[in-house]
This record gives sequence, C-alpha cells and structure tokens, in this order.
Amino acid sequence: MAPAAPSMLRLTCVVLLLGRAAPAAEEYGLEITNNGPITTGAQATVHASLSVKNDSVASNLYHFNWIYAPLILIEKSEQRFNSVINVTGEFSGTFPISVWVTHRNCWLCRPVARNVTVLQITEFITGNLTIAQIEDSRFITRGSSSSTGTVTRISFCLHDPSHYFKSASFVYNWDFGDGVYQITKEPFVYYNCSTMGNRTVHLKVIAEWEQIGSIIHERETVQKTGDFTTALELLDAVKSINVVGSRETHVMENLSLSLHINGTPPLALCWLIKSECIPLEGEKCHLVVINGSCYNLSHTFSDAGQYCLSVRVENGVTMLQTYHEIKVWPTGIHPAFFVLLCITLVSVMLGLVLYTTFRSNTQQKDLVEVADFDFSPLSDKNLSSHTESGCGQICCRLCFLRSSQEAARESHELLHSFYKPVKTYTV
Repeated sequence: MAPAAPSMLRLTCVVLLLGRAAPAAEEYGLEITNNGPITTGAQATVHASLSVKNDSVASNLYHFNWIYAPLILIEKSEQRFNSVINVTGEFSGTFPISVWVTHRNCWLCRPVARNVTVLQITEFITGNLTIAQIEDSRFITRGSSSSTGTVTRISFCLHDPSHYFKSASFVYNWDFGDGVYQITKEPFVYYNCSTMGNRTVHLKVIAEWEQIGSIIHERETVQKTGDFTTALELLDAVKSINVVGSRETHVMENLSLSLHINGTPPLALCWLIKSECIPLEGEKCHLVVINGSCYNLSHTFSDAGQYCLSVRVENGVTMLQTYHEIKVWPTGIHPAFFVLLCITLVSVMLGLVLYTTFRSNTQQKDLVEVADFDFSPLSDKNLSSHTESGCGQICCRLCFLRSSQEAARESHELLHSFYKPVKTYTV
C-alpha cells in the first residue's frame, strides 16, 4: 500500500495549481464525479460536465485538461460540454484527479472552470451489505432494522463497475453474531430470529479466477478477499393498537382518548380526524414520536356529525393502522334523553292496556244469571185444560218451546265460562 503522505502531497499540489488564478467571472460551472471505490487492477470512470450559467455568454468550443498521475489512463473521450476518462491503478490509496476547462483555440488562456475529485483504490473486494424484510412476498428495505419472528434477507452487493470479477467464482462466509455460521455460493442469505436485540453480521467474501501471468505468460490463479460488517437491530413488530375512550361526545366538549400500542419503541405515531376513515400516507397528519407504549389524545369538535380517528404507528420495521369512529351530538341533546322518552311512552301504553283488560274482566263478573219460572196454581189449571187441545197445537207449542229453549241455551253458554247456576229447579 502506498503511504498516505505522498497522496496528500499530490492533492495539495493540485489544489495550489488550480488556485493560481480565479476565473474572470462566475459564468461557468464544472461538475466532476467518479464511480469509485475500485479494487486494484479494475478500471474507474471519471466524468466532467461543463455548464454555462449565463445565457449571454457566447457558445464556443472547449478543451478539458486532466491531471490523474500516478494513475494509468485507459481511455479518454470528449464532447462539447463533457469529458470522460477511464483510469486504473496498481496500488491502493487515495488519488486526486483534477480537470480544468479552457477555450479550445487558446490553451494558454485563463481557465473558465476547474474542479477536483478523489478516487479511492483498495486491494480488497468492494461492495456493501443490505438488509431487507420479507412482507407479503415483497422485500422491504428498512436500513439496519428488522422485526423479530419474520424472515430477513441479508444480501451482498458487489461494486464492480468495470466487470473486473466477471470470470471469478465467489464463496461467502456468514457470521450472524449469535453463534450461527453459514457458507453459501450465493450473495444472499435468509435469517430468522425470535429474540430482540442488536446483532453484528460479519461476511467474508473470497473471489478466485484464472488469468495469464504478466511475467511468464502462464495461467495462474488470482484470489481477492473482502471483509464486510453491518449492524442488525431486531425489534418487536407493532402488533396491535387499542383506542380506549368514548365513541360519543358533544360539540365544544373535550374528548380524551388513550392509545395503547403493542410494539417496541421508539414509535412514530401519526393521527388524523376526518369525516371518514382514510389510510394515512406521507406526512399529512399529526406526527409524534413516543418512547413508550401509551399516548393520550385530546380533541374538541366544533361541528356535530360523524367523524373517524385514523391512527398509524410504525417503529422502523413494521407499520400498523387502525380506525376509531366518533359521533358528535349538538349541544344540549343527549341520546339518553331519547331513550328515557321512549321508555316512558312504552310504560304508559302498557299501563293503559293492562287497565282496560282488568276493567272488562270486572264488568263481566258482575253479571247475574236469572231464570223465569211460574209457580202459581193457575199454571196447573191451564196445563190440564190444554191437554184436551189438538195435536197440532201441542206440536206447535213444542216447536216453539224448543226454539226458545235453544235460544236461551245459546245465551246461557256465554255466561257458563264465568259462573255456574247455584240451584237447579225441575218442573
């Protein structure tokens, strides 16, 4: 590895060289970028772009002047306002690359713009680790956090812009920090842990490939390695949101609600009260951060109607949303008054029905059954005188008596359900 002092010295010299003269006017802008870091032997691309800030400046042809030593130039291309170079390095270190722009037909003229970038070259494999949580068959990246009890995918992303490792074979050695080790040939692994806490995941990447040697021109095996570390924070998922409080209130009354959350803090809580239940997205709500599991909410309604409290809670690994409907009544009217009025009306109607039924039963009990019998001596004489009458008169009387007895019996049957005659007289 090259010492750091020469690199810093080169960077200082480049800055002093570019600072010798300032541009005549701040009419141009120059942006320079690179796709590093790279490993030794790979190629890096450096891109410079010139922009004209003042439209009144005459459009001319420009020339880009590069300083990249001790790096090796592989390729250079230049257009009207852009220039690209590809460089490589055989030694690791931090190398400054500078560029300044002049008019094409005047190389000795004052530069119109200048800038510098720093390229990092290492002898190891370059890349990074990413952590994604599987939710509904989707991979969701949430930084270094994941929830317990869910499958977490840890992936290694190789940074190889020039395809330097296109013929290499890789072996990945995983250490999850809890005594679990795994060796794979794929750059990813699935991990599931039910215990909360912080983990440190270590990965050692080994790449091997064959190439022709530069000295004896024979095929030889080349190997490069890389060590990577990332922090894994396992949190409890937000499992439930319980809204405790009344679902009814009055206009201009203070409604107090308590939100009980089952999840690992810190929690980002977002709430909003509207006339209908809506999913909360973005920052269009009242956002608070709590370090506990309970939050007290107070709100005063100015208009009566039906409302809905929408609540969203997330803790970096999961997100949960719930709703709570609220009925706001006008001032002075309470639903208990309507209930009391209904109960009073039903009670009065029931009492009236019972009174009418009891009174009709009492009147029927006061009726007295009366039988009309003739016990005078004249009745016997009339009976003997009539025996001598014709058969036709007797038959007529019998028919008349039968009809009258049947009529009397029908009228008596209406009273038999209440009384029975006390005495029976036989003539």
